[in-house]
Amino acid sequence: MAKHSSLSPSEIHIFLDKNLFNIQKPGRYVGGEYNQVIKDWDSCTVKSILAFPDVYEIGFSNIGLNILYDQVNNKPSFCAERTFSVWEDMEMAMRKFHIPLFSLESKHPVIDFDLVGISIPYETLYTNTLNLLDLANIPIHSKDRTEDHPIIVAGGHSTFNPAPMSAFMDAFVIGDGEDVFLEILTILSQDDSRDDHLEKISRLNGLYVPSRYNINQYFLGKYCNEKKIDPIKKNMVSHLPASPKKPLVPNIETTHNRIAIEVMRGCSHGCRFCQAGFITRPVRERPLDEIMESLRIALRQTGYDEISLLSLSISDFSSIQDLIIRISSEFTTANVNLSLPSLRIESFSKDLMDAMDQRKGNFTLAPESATAIMRQTINKPISEGDLLETAAQIFQQGWTSIKLYFLIGLPGETMQDVAEIVALCKKVKSIGKKIVAGRARISVSINTFIPKCHTPFQWVAMDLDENIRQKHQILRDGFRNSGIKVSFPSVESSLLEGWLSRADENASSVIYEAWKQGAKFDTWQEYHTFDIWKAAFSTCGINPYEYSHRQRDLQEDLPWDFIDIGVSKAFLGREYQKSMAGSLTTDCRILCHACGIQAGYGIVCRNLLGE
Repeated sequence: MAKHSSLSPSEIHIFLDKNLFNIQKPGRYVGGEYNQVIKDWDSCTVKSILAFPDVYEIGFSNIGLNILYDQVNNKPSFCAERTFSVWEDMEMAMRKFHIPLFSLESKHPVIDFDLVGISIPYETLYTNTLNLLDLANIPIHSKDRTEDHPIIVAGGHSTFNPAPMSAFMDAFVIGDGEDVFLEILTILSQDDSRDDHLEKISRLNGLYVPSRYNINQYFLGKYCNEKKIDPIKKNMVSHLPASPKKPLVPNIETTHNRIAIEVMRGCSHGCRFCQAGFITRPVRERPLDEIMESLRIALRQTGYDEISLLSLSISDFSSIQDLIIRISSEFTTANVNLSLPSLRIESFSKDLMDAMDQRKGNFTLAPESATAIMRQTINKPISEGDLLETAAQIFQQGWTSIKLYFLIGLPGETMQDVAEIVALCKKVKSIGKKIVAGRARISVSINTFIPKCHTPFQWVAMDLDENIRQKHQILRDGFRNSGIKVSFPSVESSLLEGWLSRADENASSVIYEAWKQGAKFDTWQEYHTFDIWKAAFSTCGINPYEYSHRQRDLQEDLPWDFIDIGVSKAFLGREYQKSMAGSLTTDCRILCHACGIQAGYGIVCRNLLGE
């Protein structure tokens, strides 16, 4: 078990009482939220803390963190508390007065817990993760930890390439973590050494413990084949875990102030750029009655007035129309609003809009590209006519606001493809003006494509910096004075994500160096860390463009190949070749394309649907 800090919760309370009046948004650090769980410390045999390496407002609503919090605290002998990254002003105060990172619930220092579970959904949280460990007085490198330190376990989508962070984590949960997290706590309840605990953890489904493997050495993404790692097969739950019965209600405004329920996990469409769609296969749906009961309980327990239905492709949920009708019918008198994620145009229907008619809000559509050839490349076969017809139906049904999502920098994209984004958005705006006049509002979010591991585009080179800058200028010029609100990330933030997303073990030294030089909150405009990262790569003798801009060979061994997501590398290779040929692959609900999931897990995907 982990050692106890020399600082007590009462001393941390005193620090907060004396210093919070000088701190921005003190509600980030006080805890005490409605439905918070505080267990008797001494009666818990295993104490875990769930950490999200960003500020409270961002991490509070993370669905995975909230599910684990509920599941662990439903076990009498286990407890789960929470902690988040602290903002600069709070960090300065904590370091000045030698206050370690602590939990929101009991105010125990993080180092007092037996297990620290860190959710790392994207690569630009790497330096925040190191800073979180350092502020907790936990050695950053796993090799430096002793019996006195908690076990550090990471999960989240970024960990499907664990290589860059393997020097810092004791273990990675690859895939679904809800069931296996409780198994880890059970192992920690046994009176064993730290080393024995890690050995047992390494035998669990989906657990990668770097210290238990002969790690291959890589050089700038090229695999040194001498020592192969036994595959780590991702963990998969057949049925979605129960939603929290008493969702937490934040003290301050967060990015998502509403009830969120995951209605479906996975996606069957196979968009070739989308990592989430491949790593979360197969599709699993929550039963309709279970969703409704969870919503009833959560609304009673929280007082929220908005519901969010979460999935990668909500309009593909088998019972989506019935679900929206039931929500509208049951919760209309309570003035509860419904929020949906972006909808697939090819899955869209007037019946769906009719079902939502009493739940007016914004409609979000994701065409991703404005030209047919690019949509074929990414396997998103929708026509411009279908998009415009859908937009017209939305406006005719009484909605006045549409948000559109696009990607730039896709393989084979031309400057004309980018210009067509502007033209297409203006057509949507024109349709809106004809139907709802001046009330029509169009907003556009345009992201830069980042090649990700475990996708058909894991082999491709990222678009050149100068190309992205030129494309941004085309968009700025095209949307000027259009009345259309447009946003896109900086070239620098996209580059950083591209450098890290397909990095190998050598990048750990870069991450550490960047953190030492002050890099953190790397996507926040308040922090300008790009030059720090460039210097860190230079100091470590690594050219980051070898990670992001090198075209890989299909036969090349890749640093993440030992992670088995169930979808075979051969299938991804075939999809890559089809993308280069402009060939489409149908939705696998229609026809199985033998991606490997059914054979690898001994399942029939259709049996997991709610149809």
